[in-house]
Amino acid sequence: MLNAHKDQLFLLIKSLTKAEKRAFTLYVNRFQSGKDTKFTQLFDVMSKMDSYDEETILKKMKGVNKPNLANIKRHLYKQLLTSLRLIYIQKNIDIQIREQLDFARILYGKGMYMQALRLLDRIKKIAVDHHQDLLHLEILDFQKLIEARHITRSRLVENKMEALLEEAAHRSKVTHSSNLFSNFNIQVHGWYIQHGHVKNEAEVLKASEYFNTNMPSNLISEQLTFFEKAHLYQAHMWLSYILLDFNKGSLYAKQWTNLFDGAPAMKEKDPVLYMRSLYYLLVFYYLLKDEDGFRNYLNKFEHFEATHWNRLDDNAKMIGFTYLNLSRLNFLYITQEYSKGQELIKAIEKELPHLETTMDLHRILLFYFKFAYLYFCAHQYETALDYLNEIIHLKTGYLREDLIHNARLLHLLCHYELKNYNLMDYLIQQIERLFEKAKEIGQVPRITLNTLQKLLRTPPSQHQSILKDFHQELKTLEKKPYEKKSIQYLDILAWAEGKI
Repeated sequence: MLNAHKDQLFLLIKSLTKAEKRAFTLYVNRFQSGKDTKFTQLFDVMSKMDSYDEETILKKMKGVNKPNLANIKRHLYKQLLTSLRLIYIQKNIDIQIREQLDFARILYGKGMYMQALRLLDRIKKIAVDHHQDLLHLEILDFQKLIEARHITRSRLVENKMEALLEEAAHRSKVTHSSNLFSNFNIQVHGWYIQHGHVKNEAEVLKASEYFNTNMPSNLISEQLTFFEKAHLYQAHMWLSYILLDFNKGSLYAKQWTNLFDGAPAMKEKDPVLYMRSLYYLLVFYYLLKDEDGFRNYLNKFEHFEATHWNRLDDNAKMIGFTYLNLSRLNFLYITQEYSKGQELIKAIEKELPHLETTMDLHRILLFYFKFAYLYFCAHQYETALDYLNEIIHLKTGYLREDLIHNARLLHLLCHYELKNYNLMDYLIQQIERLFEKAKEIGQVPRITLNTLQKLLRTPPSQHQSILKDFHQELKTLEKKPYEKKSIQYLDILAWAEGKI
């Protein structure tokens, strides 16, 4: 599952729905007999394949050699995208605007610049209504070009040219400002990816200074556009996450979500951004163990998914599936309804193979970790190990350090519960080497590893005493601000309490 072939054309064909395949067939047969063309033959062959095999393709397509096949594949890829564009032009407002902009350029090239101007005026309003700032600026630039090079009689209309120039100047400032806020959001998120969470007061000051230094200077919140506010709230949310201030992070995530409640049409226009806002708000509620807040926004998420599913494109469906089901699993950890979780896992596993070509590997393995954690909580340790082995034995791909560390510790705890003590000694040595190389690791994982070493070296009759001391250490660490996340994502404290 985790090593799917990456041939771009094959992945595109396998992603097509029945309706999209039917539309492609109709498209290629409009002006010619599709059956007589090599690229349609290639489409038919590849549609029936379960995995990409070039030798099989060459055998089935007589008279085609390897160099020719590369050209046919390239042509088929282009034709598929053209066909898909015709379908999605009704669903994506930016594609609609771009098509009209292309039509205006064609009219201009034919010398019909007055018709081009009238078309640009029509689509400019659509761009403004849908917050398409870059396209709005492109339309204005084209209007200025026509006005500068041709006699359009626009100067006979009072203040028309001045209004056009003023609108262009304002839109240029808005676009530049939006770009600054987008960069700012990416920079703060990048800081987290590079440095992780703060571990001491010095790092708190460093992260806060970085945030304040890079924040755009033109910060008058009343004048910001929808997307500028969205980027600003995300940047604040990421800073709070870096600083482990989950209360403040939840407030900024909620402001981000509330933006869509104030502009409901944006839920339709950018459903992915809306679902991201819901997901991150739910992450903070999970970290805060706020069951009521979590239930409220999980219900909102489920309602949105149920009412909008048929209107979402494939990418939005994949993101909705990922974020919603990760949230559902997190909610089960809060409520401790582990039996319900096993039903949910079966439903998720049924869908995962359909998303393997588009979903990031890290997210697939994050699902595996959450499956394993849920089975561990339900005392089904053998089943938990099956999922953890998928993570631990991964040969290629990049995973976040915290996922690897938590998976390793959970793996070790499963073997302890199964009394596989001989194997544990070998595993502990591996984890010690892993922790030595780690960029970011808290005290909780370290003392957990040390405790498991002690348990291995002492008779079972003395385990209760060691576990009681371990539990007391964890209770002390729980109060330390820089250990919050370690305990929340792998609740070693709850395990220790269960053992004593």
